[in-house]
Amino acid sequence: MSKKRPDGLLIGVDEKVSYPKAIALGLQHVLAMDLYIAPIIVAGLLSLSTENTSFFVQMCFLATGLATLIQTGFGLKLPVVQGPSYVPIGAIAAIGGKLGLGAIAGSLIPGAIMIALLGYPLKVFAKTVRKIVPPIVGGTVIIIVGIALMPVGLNNIYFAEGTIGQNVTIASISAGILVTCMVLGKRLPRFGSFFRLVSVILAIVGGSIAASFFYPIDFSPVKEAAWFSLPTLLPFGKPVFDMGAILTMMLVYLIILLETTGTWFVVSTITEEELDEKRLNRASFGEGLGCFVGSLFGSTPLTGYSSNAGLLAITGVGSRMVIMASGFILVLLGFIPKLSAIIICIPESVINGIFGIVCVAIVTNGMKIIQPIIIDDRNMIVIGVPILLTIAVTVLPKEVLATVPNWANYLLSSGISVGALATVILNLVIPVDKSLGQQRTQIEPIEK
Repeated sequence: MSKKRPDGLLIGVDEKVSYPKAIALGLQHVLAMDLYIAPIIVAGLLSLSTENTSFFVQMCFLATGLATLIQTGFGLKLPVVQGPSYVPIGAIAAIGGKLGLGAIAGSLIPGAIMIALLGYPLKVFAKTVRKIVPPIVGGTVIIIVGIALMPVGLNNIYFAEGTIGQNVTIASISAGILVTCMVLGKRLPRFGSFFRLVSVILAIVGGSIAASFFYPIDFSPVKEAAWFSLPTLLPFGKPVFDMGAILTMMLVYLIILLETTGTWFVVSTITEEELDEKRLNRASFGEGLGCFVGSLFGSTPLTGYSSNAGLLAITGVGSRMVIMASGFILVLLGFIPKLSAIIICIPESVINGIFGIVCVAIVTNGMKIIQPIIIDDRNMIVIGVPILLTIAVTVLPKEVLATVPNWANYLLSSGISVGALATVILNLVIPVDKSLGQQRTQIEPIEK
């Protein structure tokens, strides 16, 4: 007897999809990703040449595709798209600036191995998650991720090519098309599923057409890019293993793991697939293995992308087959720079208008997880204070970061890191009021 599909999904996790349909739906996830932004920021901080920056972005496409196939295929075995994390940007820039590019790979490799070992063979990751990441923590971390990413998308709209008025208009049109498709998906019994399935592609096409009325879209990077390019192992030189850099990145990896665990909560909630101990340990191993492979090809640390998890709720496509198609497309982009250049040419205002709606979907899915929890004074603090700290760090003036020690700089560069750590710590140190009855303590899907 086949498992009942969740009400919010049009295509279940293990449902078969035709190859053309899987490629088309998988392409939506690739087009909606801003995975090239993190490596471009890192390249700018490291003062890489234009040629090296382009190659760096290409390697991130390749690493993202391989990591997605690893995690979705035999790691977590849920529809999760991997992508470059924003958390380690400050740490990577500091390590590369002080110790050279070889020290970046030398600091990433040991941390990736550590994350993999926590899953297998040590099998301690799941037990740790059960203890320190109950639903109140998991749901709050998801809300924090959505809130912290909102200003990123908004700033990318405000400071993109063109005037603020033009960019806001383009972003609004893109977001409006996406919301319209979501509404039509619910209201039209015959054609509703079509609008919902292709909502992201329609929003990107419509937004790009709107952008073309304000300014010409620059496709010169496509013309200049090569048709085919082979990846290179350790492209930035032999790894340099510095103990201080390694310990710093190990801490950063643990924060990234906490961030990606929040993404797994989102996916588990949407798909109603249980995060049991075996699956969690496989996920940690898959995360570490994906990051290890990525570090060998010159990529930054990879994490489960919350934005793509939000797309699951928007499109209703929870198929692993579709996400693995996304992985294959990303690998292909890593070999064909001309194709990856096309994606980079999509106006930022278009992508980030869609991104804003995705952030809303992330926040609301976090709310679903904490909805059954009794909000007493204790839980109000556990949920509310980390959100406050996340916003505080997000709007923190950049010049303040220059006045603090390196370790604090790494931490304060990410509102997600600060908020997630605060949630875990507050939940552990503030005692539960036993008189209010048993709280939900297990990681489990939300009952519809």
